[in-house]
Amino acid sequence: MSDGDILVVASKVRGYLKEKGVKMSGDLVGALNDQVKRLLDAAASRTQANKRSTVKPQDV
Repeated sequence: MSDGDILVVASKVRGYLKEKGVKMSGDLVGALNDQVKRLLDAAASRTQANKRSTVKPQDV
């Protein structure tokens, strides 16, 4: 998996926001994707620091 891969599903984000009564800008998915990657990187680091190979909810 490369850094350019998208982890966030745009149609799901759009549908969720539509239910909230707001619209989605075109660059929102990219910003969300960056945040998700940072969150997962931090969780993976915590997992490794605790000498585990499985990311758990408490790592997030």
